[in-house]
Amino acid sequence: MQLLPWGGKLTSESLKFFSPIVIWTKFQSVDCMYENLYSAFTEYYKAWLQLIEEAAEETDDALVLSNREAQHRYLTWRAEKDPGHGVLKRLVGEMRAKDVIRNFLFHGIEELGSKGFLDYFPEYRCQDGTVNQNRSMIGKSFESRPWDASGEFIANNTED
Repeated sequence: MQLLPWGGKLTSESLKFFSPIVIWTKFQSVDCMYENLYSAFTEYYKAWLQLIEEAAEETDDALVLSNREAQHRYLTWRAEKDPGHGVLKRLVGEMRAKDVIRNFLFHGIEELGSKGFLDYFPEYRCQDGTVNQNRSMIGKSFESRPWDASGEFIANNTED
C-alpha cells in the first residue's frame, strides 16, 4: 500500500468486481514507480498461475453455467464502464477503442453469452433506451482502499 497508494475514487457499483488484493493506483511517472508496479504485477501474475495450476476442473453443469454467466456479467460491465475507455478513445479513436476493449482487454463477451449491458444492469437504462454514461448511478465512491489489511470490507468508508 505504501509503494502503490490507492488510485482514487472507485464506484460502489464496480466494487463488486474487485478483490481486496486489487492494484488500483495512480502514481508519478518515475522509474522506481514503474519498477514497483511491474514487481507487484509479476507477483500477482505468479499467484494467479499458482491458483490456476491447483484448481480442480468443475464438473457440476449448473456451477459451470453459473460461473460462465458471472464471467460474462463481469466482462459486460468492464466493456461498458471501464475507466480507461476515454483514454483509449483519445489515443486510437472510438471504433478502435471499442474493438480493443471488447476483443482484447475483455475478450469473451461474444462467446460466453448473449445478454447485453442493460439486461444485467437495467438501472442504467435511459428513457430513450440507451445506456446512461455516468460511471455511477448510486453516487457513492471509495476515495481510499475499502478493505483493511486482512481483506475485510470497511463499509463506512464511502463518500457521496
